[in-house]
Amino acid sequence: MSYSPDGPYQPYQPYPPEGQRSDGPYQQQHTQPLPRQQFPRQEQYAGQGQGQYQGPGPGQGPYPGQQGQDRHRGVQPGELCPTCGHVAPDAQEERRPSRVKRWVIGGVCVLALAAVAAGAMTYFEIPPFTDKGTAVSFGKPDAGGQAGGTQQAPNAKALMPTGPKAEFANSMTLDDGTHVAVTTITGKKSGFKGKVWVWAPKEYFDPKYAKSGFPVMIALPGGAGYPNNYWMGTDLGLQKSIGKWSAEGKGKPFILAMPVLNPAPDDNGTYWDGSDIPGQPKMGTWLTDDVPDLMRENFRTIKSRDGWAFMGSSTGGFAGLKAVLKYPEKFKAVIASGPDVVPDSLLWKGHEQEKAANNPELLAKELIAKKGPDVYLAFQVGDNESNKKTLPDVQKFIANYTKGPIHTSLRVIPGGQHNAKTYVPNMGEGPIQYISKVMEGPVE
Repeated sequence: MSYSPDGPYQPYQPYPPEGQRSDGPYQQQHTQPLPRQQFPRQEQYAGQGQGQYQGPGPGQGPYPGQQGQDRHRGVQPGELCPTCGHVAPDAQEERRPSRVKRWVIGGVCVLALAAVAAGAMTYFEIPPFTDKGTAVSFGKPDAGGQAGGTQQAPNAKALMPTGPKAEFANSMTLDDGTHVAVTTITGKKSGFKGKVWVWAPKEYFDPKYAKSGFPVMIALPGGAGYPNNYWMGTDLGLQKSIGKWSAEGKGKPFILAMPVLNPAPDDNGTYWDGSDIPGQPKMGTWLTDDVPDLMRENFRTIKSRDGWAFMGSSTGGFAGLKAVLKYPEKFKAVIASGPDVVPDSLLWKGHEQEKAANNPELLAKELIAKKGPDVYLAFQVGDNESNKKTLPDVQKFIANYTKGPIHTSLRVIPGGQHNAKTYVPNMGEGPIQYISKVMEGPVE
């Protein structure tokens, strides 16, 4: 077989007998084409001749654009095609592979697009691929003090939800099926409008605790503390850790309240010290009155201060420490991680008297002088804090004020830095046990 560089290949023709061969380009060819049945199959000559041309591939005709059955026009299925040397296939047999191939490719494309769409909807939290934003209920408020239709005893330690019921939306769902939910409220006492994230451990939903009140921990963040409270995210593992410590007998099954700490972003070092600074939003009242009221309205809590505690890091640690010392009749304990021990907001300028009324050192002196009630302060500080004064300041505070009604503990975290990822796992190595031993719950 030969190959024509200026057009399609020419079918193989044997040389004519001697004497019948043309001697020049203008002479008439005398050879006759072979009968159809004697035409040699193309495959017999594959590789012969210059260039070793292999012939057209399956589904291709000898001329550009010729496809499939067109190249075998006039040839019966099963007969040898004189044009290309292939056996003409049955029309359906030739079409079937291409049809199946199209279906397979189409199916794969549909599945790929569905996977991409599902991934995108999950990432952007679009229903039905997420339950974020769905309503979450933590129980029915019962102003009559009943649980499960049974009247509580007058001396009951538990307090049933009083209402009015807040509207909670799911923020995220944990592996154990519990929910971190969020609501926005306007504090009745502070007038401040802000978000509060809440979480209840799985024990809270156990029927055997249907009449029991649970302890509440108000968890405060460091940094800006606005517009989010970083404890509400499950990446730090606070909720999971509370459940784990409870199962291990190290800690109480705390309900978590996680409010915004500040009324605005921390611009140029501006923050509010979790306090009622004159001329500013009343963030102290928000944290110590409005947030606890929200929890009592919607959860089974504990009537006495034995069921109320704070936890916080950095500025949140300061705010929690100050709240317990200022209102020991409301709160019994705090876990303060890497805290300041004196107020230092720039907003206190010109308000020295109010600043002194929110100074943990001065509040500790007053509580010692009043001889109670007892409070329990669990400190933890890394020995590699960014502020090198943090550990010495906490140690000095403990040395000066651990007396009378003030009880303290200190965990120094080897290599610990000033961040929440350092503080959470180390809470389980001492601080959570320390406050859990003096708190109550679940109780009826």
